[in-house]
Amino acid sequence: MRALYAVFRMRFREELRYRGAVIGGVICQTFFGLILIAVYRALYDTRPQTQPLQDVVTYVWLQQGFFRMMLSFDGELTEKIRSGGIAYDLCRPLNTYAYYCTRGMAQKVTGSLLRSVPMMMIAVLLPDGWGLRAPVSAPALFCALLSLFCGLLCVCALDMISNGFTLLTLDGRGIQSLLNLLMMTFSGNILPLTLFPDRWQGVIRVLPYAQLLDAPIRIYTGSQSLSGVPAIWGLQLAWTCVLTACGLLLWNVNRKRLVLQGG
Repeated sequence: MRALYAVFRMRFREELRYRGAVIGGVICQTFFGLILIAVYRALYDTRPQTQPLQDVVTYVWLQQGFFRMMLSFDGELTEKIRSGGIAYDLCRPLNTYAYYCTRGMAQKVTGSLLRSVPMMMIAVLLPDGWGLRAPVSAPALFCALLSLFCGLLCVCALDMISNGFTLLTLDGRGIQSLLNLLMMTFSGNILPLTLFPDRWQGVIRVLPYAQLLDAPIRIYTGSQSLSGVPAIWGLQLAWTCVLTACGLLLWNVNRKRLVLQGG
Protein backbone atom coordinates (compact mmCIF):
# COMPACT_ATOMS: atom_id res chain seq x y z
CA MET A 1 0.00 0.00 0.00
CA ARG A 2 2.89 2.38 0.71
CA ALA A 3 4.19 1.83 -2.82
CA LEU A 4 0.78 2.54 -4.35
CA TYR A 5 0.44 5.66 -2.19
CA ALA A 6 3.80 6.86 -3.51
CA VAL A 7 2.63 6.19 -7.09
CA PHE A 8 -0.57 8.15 -6.46
CA ARG A 9 1.33 11.07 -4.94
CA MET A 10 3.86 11.26 -7.77
CA ARG A 11 1.15 11.17 -10.44
CA PHE A 12 -0.85 13.79 -8.53
CA ARG A 13 2.13 16.14 -8.48
CA GLU A 14 2.84 15.46 -12.14
CA GLU A 15 -0.68 16.52 -13.12
CA LEU A 16 -0.31 19.78 -11.18
CA ARG A 17 2.24 20.99 -13.72
CA TYR A 18 -0.29 21.44 -16.53
CA ARG A 19 -1.74 24.77 -15.41
CA GLY A 20 -2.45 25.97 -18.95
CA ALA A 21 -4.53 22.88 -19.66
CA VAL A 22 -6.44 23.43 -16.42
CA ILE A 23 -7.27 27.06 -17.29
CA GLY A 24 -8.33 26.04 -20.78
CA GLY A 25 -10.45 23.23 -19.38
CA VAL A 26 -12.23 25.52 -16.92
CA ILE A 27 -13.03 28.06 -19.65
CA CYS A 28 -14.15 25.38 -22.09
CA GLN A 29 -16.37 23.46 -19.65
CA THR A 30 -17.89 26.69 -18.27
CA PHE A 31 -18.74 27.79 -21.81
CA PHE A 32 -20.33 24.46 -22.68
CA GLY A 33 -22.22 24.49 -19.40
CA LEU A 34 -23.77 27.87 -20.22
CA ILE A 35 -24.66 26.70 -23.73
CA LEU A 36 -26.38 23.57 -22.42
CA ILE A 37 -28.28 25.53 -19.78
CA ALA A 38 -29.49 27.98 -22.45
CA VAL A 39 -30.75 25.02 -24.52
CA TYR A 40 -32.58 23.49 -21.54
CA ARG A 41 -34.13 26.84 -20.61
CA ALA A 42 -35.48 27.14 -24.15
CA LEU A 43 -36.81 23.57 -23.90
CA TYR A 44 -38.61 24.33 -20.63
CA ASP A 45 -40.11 27.52 -22.10
CA THR A 46 -41.73 25.56 -24.93
CA ARG A 47 -42.42 22.25 -23.20
CA PRO A 48 -42.20 22.18 -19.38
CA GLN A 49 -40.85 18.95 -17.88
CA THR A 50 -41.62 17.17 -14.63
CA GLN A 51 -38.02 17.61 -13.47
CA PRO A 52 -37.51 21.14 -12.01
CA LEU A 53 -35.34 23.35 -14.20
CA GLN A 54 -33.03 24.27 -11.31
CA ASP A 55 -32.25 20.58 -10.74
CA VAL A 56 -31.32 20.21 -14.41
CA VAL A 57 -29.11 23.30 -14.24
CA THR A 58 -27.33 21.89 -11.17
CA TYR A 59 -27.02 18.55 -12.96
CA VAL A 60 -25.31 20.26 -15.91
CA TRP A 61 -22.79 22.13 -13.75
CA LEU A 62 -21.79 19.05 -11.77
CA GLN A 63 -21.45 17.01 -14.96
CA GLN A 64 -19.23 19.64 -16.53
CA GLY A 65 -17.23 20.10 -13.34
CA PHE A 66 -16.33 16.41 -13.10
CA PHE A 67 -16.04 15.87 -16.85
CA ARG A 68 -12.34 15.09 -16.45
CA MET A 69 -13.12 12.17 -14.17
CA MET A 70 -14.69 10.32 -17.06
CA LEU A 71 -12.77 11.36 -20.14
CA SER A 72 -9.12 11.08 -19.20
CA PHE A 73 -6.82 8.21 -20.01
CA ASP A 74 -3.16 7.36 -19.48
CA GLY A 75 -1.53 8.18 -22.81
CA GLU A 76 1.85 7.17 -21.41
CA LEU A 77 0.64 3.59 -20.94
CA THR A 78 -0.63 3.44 -24.52
CA GLU A 79 2.72 4.65 -25.82
CA LYS A 80 4.58 2.11 -23.68
CA ILE A 81 2.46 -0.71 -25.08
CA ARG A 82 3.17 0.42 -28.64
CA SER A 83 6.91 0.87 -28.11
CA GLY A 84 7.53 -2.10 -25.83
CA GLY A 85 8.49 0.11 -22.89
CA ILE A 86 5.91 -1.65 -20.74
CA ALA A 87 8.48 -4.43 -20.33
CA TYR A 88 10.23 -2.27 -17.72
CA ASP A 89 7.01 -1.95 -15.73
CA LEU A 90 6.43 -5.70 -15.87
CA CYS A 91 9.78 -6.14 -14.14
CA ARG A 92 8.77 -3.95 -11.20
CA PRO A 93 8.11 -5.74 -7.88
CA LEU A 94 4.57 -4.35 -7.99
CA ASN A 95 1.28 -5.54 -9.45
CA THR A 96 1.06 -3.90 -12.90
CA TYR A 97 -2.74 -3.65 -12.81
CA ALA A 98 -2.71 -1.90 -9.42
CA TYR A 99 0.14 0.36 -10.53
CA TYR A 100 -1.65 1.72 -13.59
CA CYS A 101 -5.03 1.81 -11.90
CA THR A 102 -3.53 4.01 -9.16
CA ARG A 103 -1.91 6.28 -11.75
CA GLY A 104 -5.23 6.65 -13.57
CA MET A 105 -7.07 7.40 -10.34
CA ALA A 106 -4.57 10.12 -9.42
CA GLN A 107 -4.93 11.64 -12.88
CA LYS A 108 -8.72 11.74 -12.60
CA VAL A 109 -8.75 13.11 -9.06
CA THR A 110 -6.28 15.89 -9.88
CA GLY A 111 -8.01 16.89 -13.11
CA SER A 112 -11.44 16.91 -11.45
CA LEU A 113 -10.38 18.97 -8.44
CA LEU A 114 -8.47 21.57 -10.45
CA ARG A 115 -11.42 22.11 -12.79
CA SER A 116 -14.47 21.57 -10.60
CA VAL A 117 -13.51 23.92 -7.74
CA PRO A 118 -13.17 27.12 -9.84
CA MET A 119 -16.16 26.11 -11.96
CA MET A 120 -18.37 25.64 -8.91
CA MET A 121 -17.25 29.03 -7.56
CA ILE A 122 -18.29 30.64 -10.85
CA ALA A 123 -21.58 28.72 -11.02
CA VAL A 124 -22.59 29.70 -7.48
CA LEU A 125 -22.30 33.39 -8.37
CA LEU A 126 -24.64 33.14 -11.37
CA PRO A 127 -28.30 34.23 -11.03
CA ASP A 128 -31.17 31.85 -10.34
CA GLY A 129 -31.94 29.61 -13.27
CA TRP A 130 -28.33 29.71 -14.41
CA GLY A 131 -26.26 28.91 -11.33
CA LEU A 132 -25.46 25.94 -9.14
CA ARG A 133 -27.89 25.13 -6.35
CA ALA A 134 -26.71 24.12 -2.88
CA PRO A 135 -27.28 20.49 -1.84
CA VAL A 136 -30.65 19.71 -0.32
CA SER A 137 -29.01 18.87 3.02
CA ALA A 138 -25.68 18.20 4.67
CA PRO A 139 -26.33 14.42 4.83
CA ALA A 140 -27.17 14.46 1.12
CA LEU A 141 -23.85 16.18 0.38
CA PHE A 142 -21.94 13.61 2.44
CA CYS A 143 -23.74 10.71 0.75
CA ALA A 144 -23.17 12.26 -2.67
CA LEU A 145 -19.42 12.56 -2.02
CA LEU A 146 -19.22 8.91 -0.99
CA SER A 147 -21.18 7.97 -4.09
CA LEU A 148 -18.82 10.07 -6.19
CA PHE A 149 -15.87 8.13 -4.76
CA CYS A 150 -17.61 4.85 -5.63
CA GLY A 151 -18.15 6.22 -9.14
CA LEU A 152 -14.43 7.02 -9.36
CA LEU A 153 -13.58 3.40 -8.53
CA CYS A 154 -16.06 2.23 -11.17
CA VAL A 155 -14.69 4.43 -13.96
CA CYS A 156 -11.11 3.40 -13.11
CA ALA A 157 -12.15 -0.24 -13.47
CA LEU A 158 -13.70 0.57 -16.86
CA ASP A 159 -10.51 2.30 -17.99
CA MET A 160 -8.40 -0.70 -17.00
CA ILE A 161 -10.57 -2.95 -19.18
CA SER A 162 -9.94 -0.53 -22.05
CA ASN A 163 -6.20 -0.70 -21.31
CA GLY A 164 -6.40 -4.47 -21.25
CA PHE A 165 -7.80 -4.45 -24.79
CA THR A 166 -4.95 -2.13 -25.78
CA LEU A 167 -2.52 -4.80 -24.58
CA LEU A 168 -4.32 -7.24 -26.85
CA THR A 169 -4.69 -5.09 -29.98
CA LEU A 170 -1.75 -2.64 -29.51
CA ASP A 171 -4.10 0.21 -30.48
CA GLY A 172 -6.60 1.46 -27.94
CA ARG A 173 -8.28 4.13 -30.06
CA GLY A 174 -11.21 1.94 -31.06
CA ILE A 175 -12.18 0.62 -27.65
CA GLN A 176 -11.45 3.99 -26.02
CA SER A 177 -13.71 5.83 -28.47
CA LEU A 178 -16.50 3.31 -27.88
CA LEU A 179 -16.12 3.57 -24.12
CA ASN A 180 -16.14 7.39 -24.25
CA LEU A 181 -19.34 7.36 -26.32
CA LEU A 182 -21.09 5.00 -23.90
CA MET A 183 -19.98 7.00 -20.87
CA MET A 184 -20.98 10.34 -22.40
CA THR A 185 -24.43 9.02 -23.35
CA PHE A 186 -25.41 6.87 -20.39
CA SER A 187 -23.75 8.85 -17.60
CA GLY A 188 -25.98 11.86 -18.32
CA ASN A 189 -23.30 14.12 -19.78
CA ILE A 190 -24.96 14.66 -23.18
CA LEU A 191 -28.53 14.62 -21.82
CA PRO A 192 -29.44 14.36 -18.11
CA LEU A 193 -30.87 10.91 -17.45
CA THR A 194 -33.74 12.58 -15.61
CA LEU A 195 -35.01 13.80 -19.01
CA PHE A 196 -35.03 10.33 -20.56
CA PRO A 197 -38.37 8.46 -20.75
CA ASP A 198 -39.22 6.71 -17.48
CA ARG A 199 -38.96 3.24 -19.03
CA TRP A 200 -35.48 4.00 -20.34
CA GLN A 201 -34.33 5.37 -17.00
CA GLY A 202 -35.12 2.10 -15.26
CA VAL A 203 -32.70 0.28 -17.56
CA ILE A 204 -30.01 2.93 -17.99
CA ARG A 205 -29.59 3.54 -14.27
CA VAL A 206 -28.67 -0.11 -13.71
CA LEU A 207 -25.78 0.13 -16.19
CA PRO A 208 -22.27 0.89 -14.88
CA TYR A 209 -22.09 4.20 -16.76
CA ALA A 210 -24.89 5.72 -14.70
CA GLN A 211 -22.93 4.97 -11.54
CA LEU A 212 -20.17 7.39 -12.50
CA LEU A 213 -21.85 10.80 -12.12
CA ASP A 214 -25.61 10.41 -12.46
CA ALA A 215 -26.02 8.59 -9.15
CA PRO A 216 -24.03 11.11 -7.04
CA ILE A 217 -25.77 14.07 -8.69
CA ARG A 218 -29.25 12.65 -8.03
CA ILE A 219 -28.35 12.31 -4.36
CA TYR A 220 -26.98 15.88 -4.31
CA THR A 221 -30.12 17.40 -5.87
CA GLY A 222 -32.54 15.31 -3.79
CA SER A 223 -33.95 13.43 -6.77
CA GLN A 224 -32.86 10.29 -4.93
CA SER A 225 -34.09 9.97 -1.35
CA LEU A 226 -31.56 9.17 1.35
CA SER A 227 -33.37 5.92 2.13
CA GLY A 228 -32.35 4.57 -1.27
CA VAL A 229 -28.70 5.62 -0.99
CA PRO A 230 -27.42 2.28 0.42
CA ALA A 231 -28.88 0.49 -2.61
CA ILE A 232 -27.01 2.92 -4.92
CA TRP A 233 -23.75 2.36 -3.04
CA GLY A 234 -24.27 -1.39 -3.25
CA LEU A 235 -24.87 -1.23 -7.00
CA GLN A 236 -21.81 0.96 -7.54
CA LEU A 237 -19.56 -1.34 -5.52
CA ALA A 238 -21.00 -4.42 -7.21
CA TRP A 239 -20.19 -3.02 -10.65
CA THR A 240 -16.72 -2.03 -9.42
CA CYS A 241 -16.04 -5.59 -8.25
CA VAL A 242 -17.34 -7.14 -11.49
CA LEU A 243 -15.41 -4.74 -13.73
CA THR A 244 -12.24 -5.11 -11.66
CA ALA A 245 -12.45 -8.90 -11.88
CA CYS A 246 -12.91 -8.68 -15.67
CA GLY A 247 -10.00 -6.27 -15.96
CA LEU A 248 -7.68 -8.43 -13.86
CA LEU A 249 -8.57 -11.50 -15.91
CA LEU A 250 -7.93 -9.62 -19.16
CA TRP A 251 -4.58 -8.27 -17.95
CA ASN A 252 -3.40 -11.65 -16.65
CA VAL A 253 -4.31 -13.40 -19.89
CA ASN A 254 -2.60 -10.73 -21.99
CA ARG A 255 0.59 -10.80 -19.90
CA LYS A 256 1.06 -14.48 -20.74
CA ARG A 257 0.79 -13.84 -24.48
CA LEU A 258 2.24 -10.34 -24.66
CA VAL A 259 4.42 -9.56 -27.69
CA LEU A 260 6.73 -6.62 -27.06
CA GLN A 261 7.11 -4.12 -29.87
CA GLY A 262 10.19 -2.06 -30.63
CA GLY A 263 13.93 -2.70 -30.55
